Amino acid sequence: MKKHLIQFLKDVGIEPTLLTMSISILIIITVTAIVIHIVLHKVILKSIKKINKKNRNFLTSSLLESNLFQRLALVFQGLVVYWQTTIWVEEGYIYETLLTISLVWISIFGLLAIYSLIDKIFRTLYIKTQTPFFAMQTVIQSIKLIFGIICFIYVISILMDKSPVAILSGLGAMSAVLMLVFKDTILGFTAGLQLSTNKMVQVGDWIEMPKYGADGDIIDIGLNVVKVRNFDKTITTIPTYALVSDSFKNWQGMREAGGRRIKRAIKIDINSIKFLNDDDIKRLEKANLLAPYLKKKRDEIEEYNEKNHFDLSVSVNGRRLTNIGTLRAYIETYLKNHPNINKNMTIMVRQLAPSEYGIPLEIYCFTSTTVWIDYENIQSDIFDHIYSVLGDFGIKSYQYN
Repeated sequence: MKKHLIQFLKDVGIEPTLLTMSISILIIITVTAIVIHIVLHKVILKSIKKINKKNRNFLTSSLLESNLFQRLALVFQGLVVYWQTTIWVEEGYIYETLLTISLVWISIFGLLAIYSLIDKIFRTLYIKTQTPFFAMQTVIQSIKLIFGIICFIYVISILMDKSPVAILSGLGAMSAVLMLVFKDTILGFTAGLQLSTNKMVQVGDWIEMPKYGADGDIIDIGLNVVKVRNFDKTITTIPTYALVSDSFKNWQGMREAGGRRIKRAIKIDINSIKFLNDDDIKRLEKANLLAPYLKKKRDEIEEYNEKNHFDLSVSVNGRRLTNIGTLRAYIETYLKNHPNINKNMTIMVRQLAPSEYGIPLEIYCFTSTTVWIDYENIQSDIFDHIYSVLGDFGIKSYQYN
């Protein structure tokens, strides 16, 4: 090859000295690299994209989207420069420089090509197996990190002109520094394995972590950080290992259960609590939801009082219906007949311990939907109704004046 170049220089009237030969070789290598780049990127890759646009092949489309073809083309260019250097250039400074540049070039774009291939493989596996995204993400980033470290050590060994083994042995003395530098990565990797193994979280879960100001849906789980889009549309980043070392609330179980809990109390003014008289009972019996309860309860109370021969002229004798007890029964029946309350989950109306703010009457049930807006509307409608009917029972809600 060199003989042909020498002869060519003589034919064009150029003396084949060391300088002219070196310049000519550099021009040949540069022009060849440019031509190959144009052919690969402007001709072949463009043709592949055009063909794929017409036929729309899934494999080709995904490989193009992951930039695998482009990166392999750049690796091939580096190989061509390396091969040309070994053929044209004599050993020396230029030879070593070109070899170093080409090897570094091949290593970097080779690593990027491996990254593209890994992304493609795991994306296909995710679609085929429906494996939780977080488990896949942890494995992907871990594999990429390993290949990245290998490539980094190899590039350093090229630049320093030493064996990778020698570089690794030298890193032993720097292990403490490396542990400090990669502390978050190591902790994140360990936490990632625990989170994916125990299925604690995945992308799309609604989590609440007040310590970090997070209250929203997980949009990304990485090796080092977890991104949460809060309901006010801000984004909070949380160290991945914090999900293992600290406590957090995952609302995904609520979503999967198909019902969201209502747990709220109304405060009853103690001074408004009383026994129901016959007129009150007759009036309340006209309520469709209360009639069965009142009939059953009246029969039960009358039978009990007659059996024990109580003097009912004194209010403390015997059993009587109270307005708060009847209200509890009404609210419970109302909830059981409500179309938006989940009948397969707990429905309860209970009286809590009294305080200086009155007697809390707590409503405990679950809506039949977990959609936030629908949930709030259902909850508001229920309490709108309860507050509106309090007067029919002769009950007043407590309000601080």
